[in-house]
This record gives sequence, C-alpha cells and structure tokens, in this order.
Amino acid sequence: MKGPELVLPAGTLEKLKTAILFGADSVYFAGKEFGLRAYAGNLSRAEIEEGLAFAHSRKKKAYLAVNILAHNQDMLKLPAYLEEMASLQPDGFIISDLGVLRLAQKYAPSIPVTISTQANVSNYEAASFFQDQGARRIVLARELNLREIEEIKKKSSVEIEIFVHGAMCVSYSGRCLLSCYMTGRSANQGACAHPCRYRYALVEEKRPGEYFGIEEDERGSYILNSRDLCLLEYIPRLVEAGVDAFKVEGRMKSPLYLASVARVYRQAIDRYSTAPFTVEELKVWMAELHKTATRPFTSAFIGGEEDRAQDIDKEEMPLRAEFCAVVTGYREQQGMIEVEQRANFGCGDYLEFLLPGGELLGFVLEKLYDEDLAALDRARHPQQKVLIPFDHGLPEFSILRKGGTVNQG
Repeated sequence: MKGPELVLPAGTLEKLKTAILFGADSVYFAGKEFGLRAYAGNLSRAEIEEGLAFAHSRKKKAYLAVNILAHNQDMLKLPAYLEEMASLQPDGFIISDLGVLRLAQKYAPSIPVTISTQANVSNYEAASFFQDQGARRIVLARELNLREIEEIKKKSSVEIEIFVHGAMCVSYSGRCLLSCYMTGRSANQGACAHPCRYRYALVEEKRPGEYFGIEEDERGSYILNSRDLCLLEYIPRLVEAGVDAFKVEGRMKSPLYLASVARVYRQAIDRYSTAPFTVEELKVWMAELHKTATRPFTSAFIGGEEDRAQDIDKEEMPLRAEFCAVVTGYREQQGMIEVEQRANFGCGDYLEFLLPGGELLGFVLEKLYDEDLAALDRARHPQQKVLIPFDHGLPEFSILRKGGTVNQG
C-alpha cells in the first residue's frame, strides 16, 4: 500500500535539498514575490531552476506557493510572474486567492493548482467548487475534525491535503489582521510579525494598572500563542480516511527541523504501509519530534473535541536539540569530515550526526580543526568551516546536532 504524499517546506535552496534527502516526497517553496512567508529567504529564479532539477532528478515534486491574498496592485505583476514561473515547470502552484487562480488559468494553464489552506475550505461543497474551477488538490482548513475530513473526501473527488505538523495561527486557518494592525506588516501579504507570540495582559480602560487574571504569570499572558500541531498518532486513521497528502509547516524553520520531522513522518508512513506501528515506535518518534519542537504539541481539532491548543504557560522544551552544523564534504587524505558551523560547539560535547535515510551517529567530540588543520577547542564563528576526524565520509547535507538526548554518554 502506497502511503500519502509527504510534503515538506523549503524556505531556501539548502532546505529544499535537505527535505528531499531526508524523506519528503515533495516540497513547497516561494519565489521572491507573492508567497506568504516574505522573511523565509525564498528562492531566486536561478535557485528555483536548481531546486526543480534537484527534485526531479530524484523523482520528487516541487510546488511553488503564490498564495498571498492579492490586492489590485499585485494584478499588474502577476501575469508576467505566472508565465515566467510556468516556463520553469514546477509540479504545481499553491494558490488561495480567486483572482490569482483566474490569472493562473489564463497565463499558466499547464500548471496544476493546489488550493491553499488560506482559502479556508471546510466543507465538501467548497472543495467541489474549487475542483470545478480547475483545482487538482485542496489543502483543507486546520479547523476540521477527522469525521469532517472523511466526509469531504467521500463527497468530492478532488485530492485532499492536510497539515499534520508545525506551528499554527490562532486566527482561522491563518487569516489574521493583528500583525498589520500592530506593525503595519500584513500576514496575508506574507509579512507576518507574529504578534500572537507576544506577551499580553488584560486591563480594563477605567482601571489602569489593574491586571485581570487570564491564566497569566509574572511574564504576562500568552492567550494568543498556539501550541504546535502534531498528528503523528493519527496517521493510521488519516490514511484510512483517504487523505492524499500530509503537509508540514515550517518554511522559516532550520534544516535540522526539516531533517528530523521528515525522517520521523517518512518512517511512520512507510511503516504503516506494511503493518500498524507499535506504541513503542510511536514513543520513539514522538521523542525525536520533541527535539525540534518550538512549543508543546496539540492535536487541535482532529479528534472531534478541541485539544488544548494554546500555549498559555509558554512551556519550555527541555530536550530541544541545537543545530550545530551541516556536512559539506570529506577530506579523505586527512580522514576528516568538513562541516559548516551554525551554532557554537566544541571538544567535550556529545554530538549526533543525523543522516539521510534516518541513521543516527552519536559521539563525544574529542578533536576539532580549522580548514588549515590548526587545532580548535570550539567552532565559534557563524558558517565557519571546521574539520572533525572521522573514519569514513558522510552524505552531504547530513546534520550535526547537540542536545536533545537524555543519555549523552
């Protein structure tokens, strides 16, 4: 049994390659315009071409997000942009705005369309409507429960994609005015400042200085701060419901996040395609996911009764791993792995290499060298190239991480 497509985010070309190497069936990314993550880095035309070639050479797919809620001024640039992007042959556009959809049908009719979760599709009539407009796939609103997803799949023939992991907005499927109101940066234009993560306190206008209890502590209240979605345990039921694709949020997350999450969901999907996975397997996978979680997990609405979705206490994630470096090569003559530093690490640290394919290699770092083979005690400088003695090479884009492991030798 072939499992659902695993769709991973790619905020940069490096992240695109990481996601594919660590198990994604497909990736989604944006160009420099018209995507909903304006600060994700995003890809230039040349990077899009390289990314598509990389994905297609490995028989993977890559989707281009054009999912802003467009204004009139956007209509002037969109026809040429859509034509240009269509010439590069992505596997699909991700669109939320009906105007953009209409332009895509006119200027890029050969490119399949996925309807973004920003379109808030929460019923089978809406799904069928978008299918009638030419959509091949719908990313459903996050606010649906399993029974509703099953019914939409049963009563429409369009492909169904759902978010299974990652950060959530407290506004309905991400449509939010708070950022624009407070900072002038519109979430619906791709420039969200994430004010829902700020600290808040409730005060009545005629009682200045009197703060009313809404489960706040001395740091303030986080009533708008959503937990992170995690539906790993629901994979069997979602597969049986006929969901066609599982999507992960995180175009602004690190390569470590992508590698870890892709690895876990790849293993879980593949495992379930042959036999139900065990409670022990689920426990191991959840422990791995916690290593890159920014906030506590929630299953949100999927179970029928809303799980606690707000991170009111802003809980710390004690076993979080740190992204230390990425493997860039192997110096066979010296027997050393070359890595590019992303966070401070050094001799005496317990580290792990996370490899494409899922293997973990743990070790205590005893020696470290710079590019000229001078001994170092630590790798302190951002993107510094350093060398680690190792008896064999490792695949490019393997991840070096620190922490997140209870037993560290």
